[in-house]
Amino acid sequence: MSEDRRKSSSKARPKSRGEEALARFHEEGNLSGYDAKNLLRLWPYVRPHRAYVFGSVGLLLCASALALLRPLVMRSGLDGIGKDPDAIMRAGFLLTGLIVLEQAIAFPQMYLMQAGGARAMNDLRLAVFKFLHTRSLAFFDRTPVGRLVTRVTNDVDAIGEMFASGALNAIGDLVRLAVIVGVLLSLNWQMSLIAFVSVPPILLMVNWTRRRIREAFREVRTKTARMNAYVNEQVNGMALVQAYAREDAGAREFDVINSAYRDANNRSIVLDATMDASIEMVSSLCIASVLWAAGVQNASEHVTFGTLFAFVAYIEMFFLPIRDLSARYTLLQSAMTGAERVFELFDNQEEDAPARPRAANLSGAEPPADSPALELDHVSFGYKPEILALRDVSLRVRRGEKVALVGATGAGKSTIASLLLRLYEVQEGTVRAFGRDVREYARDELRARFAVVPQDVFLFPGSVASNIAAGDVSPDMERVKRALERVGALDLFERRDGGLSAKVSERGSNFSAGERQLIAFARALYKDPEVLVLDEATANIDSDTEARLQRAVEKILEGRTSLVIAHRLSTIRAADRILVFHKGRLVEEGRHEELLAKGGIYARLHALQFAKEEESRSIRPPAATESAAPPSAE
Repeated sequence: MSEDRRKSSSKARPKSRGEEALARFHEEGNLSGYDAKNLLRLWPYVRPHRAYVFGSVGLLLCASALALLRPLVMRSGLDGIGKDPDAIMRAGFLLTGLIVLEQAIAFPQMYLMQAGGARAMNDLRLAVFKFLHTRSLAFFDRTPVGRLVTRVTNDVDAIGEMFASGALNAIGDLVRLAVIVGVLLSLNWQMSLIAFVSVPPILLMVNWTRRRIREAFREVRTKTARMNAYVNEQVNGMALVQAYAREDAGAREFDVINSAYRDANNRSIVLDATMDASIEMVSSLCIASVLWAAGVQNASEHVTFGTLFAFVAYIEMFFLPIRDLSARYTLLQSAMTGAERVFELFDNQEEDAPARPRAANLSGAEPPADSPALELDHVSFGYKPEILALRDVSLRVRRGEKVALVGATGAGKSTIASLLLRLYEVQEGTVRAFGRDVREYARDELRARFAVVPQDVFLFPGSVASNIAAGDVSPDMERVKRALERVGALDLFERRDGGLSAKVSERGSNFSAGERQLIAFARALYKDPEVLVLDEATANIDSDTEARLQRAVEKILEGRTSLVIAHRLSTIRAADRILVFHKGRLVEEGRHEELLAKGGIYARLHALQFAKEEESRSIRPPAATESAAPPSAE
């Protein structure tokens, strides 16, 4: 239903606030970072699994406490040398027990954190996927598929990495750091100051790196989305790429995109490595300064060897959580960049169009039974506001009436079907279905009353039966058979290997165009809708399949409200009424014979198409069966 959309082009005009927000979303990088806000927005997805996270944090605090006891145990053993012969042995056994217990806690702690994160990301990924189903087609017209795929996969994975890599263990690092500060002050406050002097340079380094690394991760996500979009285009257009020998050109274009992705990753790696190396350098200098101070000031007269050992161990432990915090900060920046992009997608509410309260029938009564099945009342619409696909169109389709829409490409035919189904929202005028404004229906409720047989049929992976019963968890095989029987195709599909359970490959590539079209007709009949829309439904099929369908179409449409969009005028001669569109306007209507007699646009279209068919028949080579036939007895 996109022929009219393809005819639109854009012109410069002022953007609305909603369009500016959408443009920022498409910029793939102009996202403002509010880490606390994004973490709060993640909480609804983590909350159902909070037992995992809280359990993990509790075990983490226990493990941190055990780790902090190790230097004290070592101090007691070293200070006992020469005084208590068993001191070092007791310290060794106690230290072994602490390490074993600490490692025993580490496994369930990390498991609980990763399990909770995986479940939360499952919920978030499902929410993004469901959200995409609520967007109108206008959203997908403006957004490359690869970018949306990146949201569901890479960006959510980046958030999940925050749990998988233990970034949330930063809580334990902060607690450990606070305890170590207290212990260092209690051991020797003068030497502690040497360690604390190193903190401001580290903070300056982190602050310098913060903005740069966030921008680097944004760029990585941007390049990832661009790469996904390009690969998606190339795979979908592979037949054309190979037909025009564009493999080398495509490889060169991909190399440019891939190199940009590599360079963006390299910048993030350099920043991460710079921060890590800087902290390591400060840590080493700090330890050297403490040892120097102990020697110069004859600290050994005031501090035992065990205390000095414990002090140096605590200094190392002091910088360990700082190093871990810097590494986890990098992961957090990557995760928050992913969260920015996911929530920026959720913030795009411009496409939301929930059902409106009813303007009429406030008592809740249904519209009169004799109200038109379908109605457009002074409707104007454009895929881009400055270029209208429909101009002040008014029409009515009675219940049970078979109406055909004809006209040149871009005349507005498919747009009418799109508006009736609320694939796009009407801009001016009113579109009604069964006596009610279509905007008063929930989209699912409205579309349940329609079935569409498109020109380009999409088949889902599965079986023939599951594709015909699309929307049902398990197909009703009797209904599937009846639907195929009514389109005269039951024998055709039962002869295939596997019958109605035959597997359907991706996009139905193991079926011919005609077979896919037959499945689409059967799918519509299985649904048994009130309104059937045939959108160029016989345009891409062979003559044998068309003949098979033409015999069944009359039975399919009998007694059912139907809208038939067709280029081939021979397929709609039996319509109750034909509506002729030209440049977005309804210019003629009537039966086939009446429109021919008028000598207007329909008559010209008919004459032109008839002439082309005659020309095609005159140059067609004789069929092989005819040329090989023996001469008649006459």
